[in-house]
This record gives sequence, C-alpha cells and structure tokens, in this order.
Amino acid sequence: MVKGSQLKQLKSALNQAGLTPQPQAGKKRKRAAPTERDKARKAERLKDIQQKLNPFDVKVTKLKHDVGGRKIIGTTGRPAQSKQAGIEQRKKTLLKEFEDKDRSGGIVDRRFGENDPTMTPEERMLERFTRERQRASKGTAFNLEDEDELTHYGQSLSKLDDFDNVGLGLDDDEDEDQMDKRTVERSHFGGFGDEDEDEDDEDEPARKKSKAEVMAEVIAKSKEHKIMRQTQQEEDETLRHELDNELDSIRSLLFAPPTDSAATPAFDGALTAVLVEDDKEYDQDVRELALDRRARPKDRTKTEEELARQEKEALEKAERKRLKRMRGEESDSEDEQRGKRKQKRSRGGDDLEDDFYDEDSQPALGAGLGDSVAMSSIEDEDDEGEGSEDEEVSEEVSEDAEDDSDQDGSFAEEFKSAEEDSGEEDGEDGESEVLVQSSRKRKAKGKFVAKELPYTFPCPETHDEFLEIVEDVEEKDIPVILKRIRALYHPSLGDGNKFKLQALNTVLLEHILYITTPPTPQLTLLTTLLPHVASLTKTYPIQSAEAFVEKLTLMHKNLKRGLSRGATDVDAKTWPGLPELSLLRVAGQLWPTSDMNHVVISPTRLLMGSYLGLCRVRSLQDVASGLFLCSLFLHYERLSKRLVPEAINFLVNIFLHLAPHPYQKASSVPGDFPLQDFRSPLTTTLALNSKKAKKLSPGKPDLSKCLSGDVPGEQTKVDFLALSLELLGRFADMYKGLEGFVELYTPIQEILSSVKSSSIPPDLATRLQTLQDTLGRLLKFALQGRRPLRLQAHKPIPIPTYVPKFEHTSSNYLRNRDPDHERNEAAKLRAQYKQERKGAIRELRKDARFLAAEHQKKQKQKDTEYSSRMKRVFGTLESERAEEKAEEREKAKDKRRAGRK
Repeated sequence: MVKGSQLKQLKSALNQAGLTPQPQAGKKRKRAAPTERDKARKAERLKDIQQKLNPFDVKVTKLKHDVGGRKIIGTTGRPAQSKQAGIEQRKKTLLKEFEDKDRSGGIVDRRFGENDPTMTPEERMLERFTRERQRASKGTAFNLEDEDELTHYGQSLSKLDDFDNVGLGLDDDEDEDQMDKRTVERSHFGGFGDEDEDEDDEDEPARKKSKAEVMAEVIAKSKEHKIMRQTQQEEDETLRHELDNELDSIRSLLFAPPTDSAATPAFDGALTAVLVEDDKEYDQDVRELALDRRARPKDRTKTEEELARQEKEALEKAERKRLKRMRGEESDSEDEQRGKRKQKRSRGGDDLEDDFYDEDSQPALGAGLGDSVAMSSIEDEDDEGEGSEDEEVSEEVSEDAEDDSDQDGSFAEEFKSAEEDSGEEDGEDGESEVLVQSSRKRKAKGKFVAKELPYTFPCPETHDEFLEIVEDVEEKDIPVILKRIRALYHPSLGDGNKFKLQALNTVLLEHILYITTPPTPQLTLLTTLLPHVASLTKTYPIQSAEAFVEKLTLMHKNLKRGLSRGATDVDAKTWPGLPELSLLRVAGQLWPTSDMNHVVISPTRLLMGSYLGLCRVRSLQDVASGLFLCSLFLHYERLSKRLVPEAINFLVNIFLHLAPHPYQKASSVPGDFPLQDFRSPLTTTLALNSKKAKKLSPGKPDLSKCLSGDVPGEQTKVDFLALSLELLGRFADMYKGLEGFVELYTPIQEILSSVKSSSIPPDLATRLQTLQDTLGRLLKFALQGRRPLRLQAHKPIPIPTYVPKFEHTSSNYLRNRDPDHERNEAAKLRAQYKQERKGAIRELRKDARFLAAEHQKKQKQKDTEYSSRMKRVFGTLESERAEEKAEEREKAKDKRRAGRK
C-alpha cells in the first residue's frame, strides 16, 4: 500500500481495485446497469479496503507455536463488529422487554350492550345498528338527503301547505269536484308515479324520534312523576294530620270500662288472663332490651403523646377541684352536678335511647378524676382491690417458697430484715458503707389519718424529696402517686421530663433498699413498686444499669472491707443483709439472666459467687443469707443451666453443719468439697439436737426473724436442713444433663446416705429418703448414657491402594488428563461450568451497561424537552414583556407630546 496520509492510501486502494470511474476521451456511450453480482463484488472490495485502512478493528492473538497447515479458530477477532452486533441484538430483545415491562395487554370489549344484562337482544341489535349508521354518517357532512327535518313552531315544514287556513275556502259545489291532498300528492307533482312506495310507507312503522324529541319526552315524564309524587306526599301528610286530630276521641274508647260486665263474666275472665299473660311477656322483653348494652361509636385510636397529655390535663383539673374544695370554694363540678340533677328525668322500660345504659368507668390514675360524688365509692373499691392484690402477691410468694419444685418460684418472703446502718469510711479497712443515704428517720408503722390524696406532685430528684412526698401516705397509695408522677412528667410533654424520669428510676431503686431495712421491712410495698421500676428500666436501660452497677460496686467494696477484718470475725460484716438480698432479687427480675455476658447480671453473679465462696459460716444468720443466695442462683440459671460450684459446696457444708453424721474429720468426708468450717468452734453450735428435734416437723423457714437478730431455735435448724435438701434436689434436676453429673453427685449421695433416719424428725427422714431415691435414679440414667471407648467389633477395613501414575511425557495435554474417567469427566464439567458462569456474568454486565445507557438517553431526552419547553415559555414571556415595554414607551411619548401641545 502506498505510504502517506489516509486520503492518499484510500485513493490508491480504490484505483487498484478499479472502483474509481475512468475518464473517457472519446464519445460517451451509454453503459449498462450493474448487476447484483457486480454490486456484491464491489461491496466486498470496499469492505476489504476499509479493513486494511483501519487495522485496529482486527484483534490478532499471537500463537506461541505456529504449526504450518493448522487452522485455529479464534486467533483473529473483530471486537468493534461483535460489540455492535451485541448492541443491535440487545436493541431487538432486551430493549423491547424493557420498554414493555410496565405494560399490561388485554382485549377491551367495546361492543355496545354486551355486558348489560338489562338489555334484550333486540335492543342490543337496534342500538348497534344505530351506532353503525351514525358512524357512517360522519363522513357525509354535505349530504342533503340526510339533513335533519326543518320545523316551524314545533311543526314540520314539509307537512305545512302555504295555502292552508288562509281563508280561501271553496264553495260547496266546487268542493265536491275537488281532489284531496293525498290524491294530489300521489297522482300529480307530489307523487310522480310512486304509488307503490307510498303504500309500502303506510305499512312501515312510525319513524324513529330524534334525540331532541326523546330528551324532551324524558324531561316531560320526569316533571310529571315529580308533580305526582309531591301531590301524593301532600295527601299522605294531610291524612296523617287528620288521624292525629282524631286520636283523642279514640283514646277514650280504648280505656273505657265494659258496658255489660255482668253479661259475660266467663269471657271477660278469659280475656283478662290472656291480656295479663301478654303484659308479662311484653314486660320481660322490655327488661331484656333495657339490660342489653347498645353499641357505641368509638373514637379514633389516640397516640401515646395524646393519651399522656389527656392524663396530665385530667390530673391537673382534679387537683384544681381538690384545692377549691379545701378552700371552701364552690367548684365547677358541683355546678355541673346540680345542673345534671335538675335535668335528670325518670326513665321507664320503654326509654331505649342511647343514654338508657349508664356506665360508670373507673379512672386509670386513681380515684377522684371523675365526678366527686361517685368517686368516694370507687376509691374504696380501689383500696380493697389493691389490698387484695397485695394479699394475692404475698400468698403467691409463700406458695413458691413452700413449693420449690417450681423453678420460677419467688423467695421474696423468706427474708424480712437487714443489717444495721454503720458509719462510712474510705478504704478497705474502714467500716461498711450504707447503700442508701437518708437524712430522715423511718417512722414506726401506725394508723394514718384518712385524707384526700393530691393529684399533682413534683418529680423527686433525690431520695429525700421522695420521702417528703410519701411521708404521711399509706403504702397502698404510693403506687398511685408514682403512676400520677409518671403521667405528669411523660417524656413527650416536656424536654426535661426524660431526665426527671431517669432520676426517678434511681430514686425508686434507693427506696427499695430503704423500705427493706429493719426493723419493719415493707415487702408488700416492694412488690407494688417493682412494676414501675421495670417500666422505667425498660424505657431507660442505660441509666438504670448504671444505678445497679453503682450499688453492686458498693456492695463489693463492703465485702472486701469485711473480709479484711477477718472472715471468721463475728463483728465483721461479710454476708449480705436484707436490702442487699432484695437488690439481687430485683436485678434477677428486671434483667435477663441467661445472657453469656451482661452489664448488670455478670457482676451480680460474680458478687453472689464471692459471697458463697469467700464468706465463712459463723451463725444461723449467715446460713439464712447463704441459702437465699443459693435459691437466687437457682432462679438465675434456670434457663442457661450453668454450673455454680459455690452453691453446691455451700449446700453440702450446710448439710454437714446441721445434720447428725458420723464424720469426725474433713478428710473422711467423700468427695473433694472445700470444708473450711468443718467441726469448727463456731459451727458446732449449729448441729441439730436429735432429742429436741425428734418431735418437730420441717416447715417454711422464717428467715426474717433469723436475719433480724432473734435467737433461733431447733425449729429453725430443722427448716434450714429441709431447705438445703430441697435445693440439692432441684440443683440435681437442673444439672442432670451435665457430663460430670456422676462425679458431682456421687459423693453427695454417699454423704446423704450416712445420716441415720432415727436421729432426725420423721418428716425430714422421709424427705431425705426421697432425695436419695431421686439421686440414685438420676445417677443410674447418667451412667447408662455414658458409652466408654471399645475396640472395633468388625473386620479391619484395609486402606485403599491406587495404581501409581507414571508420566511418560512432559506434554501438558497428557499431564492434565486423569486416568480415572469419571473424575476426568467431572473436572471437564467443572471447567465448563466455570467458563459458562464467567460468560453469563460478562453478558449480565453488558446488559446492565446497555440498560444504563438507555436510561441515560431517556433522561437526556427528557431534560432536552424540558429545557426547550422552558426556553419557549421564557421566550414567549420575554416577547410579551418587550411588547408591553414598547407600548409603555409609546404611551410615554404620547404623554410628552400632549404636554408640549
């Protein structure tokens, strides 16, 4: 090819291919038209020239080993052409699917009257024929034959004669010889011999009315029906008035006594009996209708913010009324009640209006939010209801403590006192700190003077402020106060209410510790406060968790201070008291105890384990605290079933301290249990006296008296021993699925079997024997579930050997070929799947790029149309504004010219 520019190369290529017209010097001759073959050959030459001029359209893959005579498919490619072919193919397929994506096809039945069941087939055919004629007449706008008929004063002009009724009548003689109008129309100029057609017209039906005539007839009929309906209504109204006026004369006849009472006494008696029976049935039906509650329309469901605002307004309104009553002023409610009493009428059985059923609803925020007259009885009912609830709660707690087979049982009644408050010092060597700092002293529980409870209270930020609010308030009214405080300071009613309720949560937690301190722990009040603490904890979990962790940290610090003075020191405070136990119990009720790691429960479990593992038993008070901690662990681990070795060790030690057993040294006790206080001087006094306890029976342990410092007797020891046996049984039922259950409870069963039944009360001996039978059965099942290792009971399976693979050549083709035919086919299939997957991904990406380009084109087209439309609008506005300014300038010039003149 000639070197140079692209233009020179193109010219030389065209000349060499003979595609350029050659100049002729001689006379021009007429050439023949080129054939199809010549055209195809010319197009092929042009295509070759184009490919040679643009070498970038061809992609050549260089062969590593070029073997002569071998043809390999795919060495040369044309990416531009293949890309264009792919785009064209996508325009035919993918673009059509994309454009028809949101279309919903279907056939619309436009036949008139096809879906109208009220029309008969004849009416449908007639209407279709009419529509067809109308459609055909649309194109004949200038057809004079199809024009509407001309009228004059409602009469057709074709039927009027110009000389009718003009006073030109003929004589009688002439009239006889005259022909009528019909004869003239038929025989003379009006007929022109169309007699047959006229006769046919007589037999045909009347012509079809026009649309105007039909509408006029419909309007006339409508007016006629309306007038008839009004007339009938007036007649009915007149008749009704006449009957009403004549009712008085008939009424006297209805209640008139019978004229001849002595004539037919038998008939009158039968009639009276029938009437009385009918009256009874009627009265019974009326009573049933009166007692039936009629449905009332309900208001829309209000949002939480609207409900909170409504409760707050109700409380504020009730407080204003209460203050007016205290000052002796007449409140609005009294005026309203007086008006209601005056308007109230006596209602009978026939009065079945909407106000017949009077429902008195009890307010949700305590008594006093409704009518002041009816609220006193409701307050009494509320008080009785709360008292019954408290009694039910206490009964449930006692039942759960007695029936320990229920894992969800509550031991809240088992403790009823706490340690004495002591001074606080910093450091581990100081005295224990109190959990609640309060400047007020608790008053002895006495009789409260009944007075009306306020409806609005300030939200307390400290515990002392809360004590001021509930100072002279009964226990049953404290939950009502909390409910009203939470309603008044709902988070949606103010910006600062959220922080006030967070402080209230901490205050309630401190108050729980405060009310459970001796000498009079209020456990019933604790039960009523728990729902409020749970609700606030659920709403503000972070702040509540911080308050719990703060108290737990203080308890751990007190434990370290007590241990620093000596674990066996009688005056050292190591075991938790009633407030600490209450806090641990509340934590288990409010937070999930089955989590692996929890910000509150994890330190709580660690602290409880420290109490059981580090503290030493010195008295029955310590035994009571430890047993309650074991019951708390049983409650905590009822779902996760985690092993708590401290609880098992403590229960075994308590059994050895209380029960009479033959072991004299710690080394002779089965198992590897830590026995630090075994036969120590402090624990020898805890042993059960067989002679005194022989006549006693185990019952519910009174932990409140034991923790309050009272001197316990043999009954308390018997109760504690029975409780420890029951806890061991419940722990065994919980841990029976552990792999080490056999190693854990086998020594415990040996310890239990060492106790003689004759040295303990009969009831306790029965419980001991039942526990031994249960443990024996559980250990038997656990041993049966274990399967030790055994030798193989079948013939040894030989290790499979394969034929070694020898490579006779270094060819990649033979090296990649697997001698196993199935594995080779599987490898080929995997390679084919991988290749097809890559191709599918590549095609999907190309489709996505194509659709994105189409989206962009459509958006660009929309933007162009919008911009052109806006330019056109702005151009119109500018031209109008220019014309307006030109007119203003012309007016200004005219004014100036007029001023000059």
